[in-house]
Amino acid sequence: MSEWPEVRNNDRRYPYGSGSGHPRPQGAGGVPRAQHGGPPPQYGAPAGGGHRDDGYNTGQVYGRGGGAVPPGGSGGPGGPPPASGRAPRTGRPNWRKRITIGLLAFLAVVLVVSVSTYFWADSKLRREVDLGKVEDRPPSGGGTNYLIVGSDSREGLTDEDKKDLHTGSADGKRTDSMMILHTGDNGTTMLSLPRDSYVTIPAFTGQKSGKRIPASTHKLNRAYSDGGPELLVRTVEYNTGLRIDHYAEIGFGGFRNLVDSLGGVDMCLDKAVKDRDSGADLKAGCQTLDGKQSLAFVRQRHQEADQDLGRMRNQQKFLNTLAKQAASPSTVLNPFTLYPVIGSGLDTLIVDDDMELWDLASMFWAMKDVTGGDGKQMTVPIGNANLPTREDGSAVKWDPVKSKQLFAELKKDEKVTVS
Repeated sequence: MSEWPEVRNNDRRYPYGSGSGHPRPQGAGGVPRAQHGGPPPQYGAPAGGGHRDDGYNTGQVYGRGGGAVPPGGSGGPGGPPPASGRAPRTGRPNWRKRITIGLLAFLAVVLVVSVSTYFWADSKLRREVDLGKVEDRPPSGGGTNYLIVGSDSREGLTDEDKKDLHTGSADGKRTDSMMILHTGDNGTTMLSLPRDSYVTIPAFTGQKSGKRIPASTHKLNRAYSDGGPELLVRTVEYNTGLRIDHYAEIGFGGFRNLVDSLGGVDMCLDKAVKDRDSGADLKAGCQTLDGKQSLAFVRQRHQEADQDLGRMRNQQKFLNTLAKQAASPSTVLNPFTLYPVIGSGLDTLIVDDDMELWDLASMFWAMKDVTGGDGKQMTVPIGNANLPTREDGSAVKWDPVKSKQLFAELKKDEKVTVS
């Protein structure tokens, strides 16, 4: 009989207990592993004879249990994959994460470009008008008032340009058009002021002489000629009671360049326009006017039955259309159009020293709103369009009652009821 005690095949105390019908005596393998210099402690049982589940006692393959894998062993570096294991799963791409990262990167680029564009454009503003020099200013009312001036400045024009644009070569600067743009809670009102308006020019100190000039009554255009933008602002405030918050002025050259940078302005004319003095020669119907044609159109008046008043209506119509195109997605979202428009417009645009780029953008958006029907276009109520004067020839006299009511409604930012 065998002297070896019977044991269960699954008795984990014996190194060969599983995988054979009977337990194998140590003698069958010679001497215990420790005596044969078996696996070093890091691979097998710990030195000193202590028992450790090293994979031999259960028939485990290295790499499946908690023990370390010997070099070159099953499942080890460079060895074959585990007998019953699976190849590592690479996983599907995380599209949500990728889209999020891409979107954030795109927004970062847009932010950088937008900020850079803002500071570039802001640096081009010509803040040359100091409204702080304006005397005896009325208190602020409701809403915001912009005084928009088109001057006959030939700045930047060559002799050939002056001849081509029919501008002449007169020295100095005069106003060619004047408008008050009022924005507030009750919509936008674009109010034209005839340059021949017969108004009181308040006392002022001459720019060249330094002498005090007493108050006098003359055409509104003279205020600009005598005292520049500051005296013009003071004269408008004195006669309307409205405080002018911002001032914007553009000359002939800047106007032409702005229109050309937009690729022209689309206008629909009820009748053909031909005027020798301005150089206008336009057919009836819808068409695209370039810078030269646009300047001729807004300057011509001899074909209009009411001369300057008819010209102002054309100017309002044109400026509203220009603002609409300048603020359209096809311009704002196209850098090849947007940057030339900003550059050409701001290079010759003169504004007050408190005008921020945001204020200028608000002004253009308000003009665009008028075109879309969210506002009102009008001329100051006229009492006499051909008032004879002693020194200034024929002038325009405002209707004293209606104009006073209109200015009061604008000052309080009420809905305009005067027509």
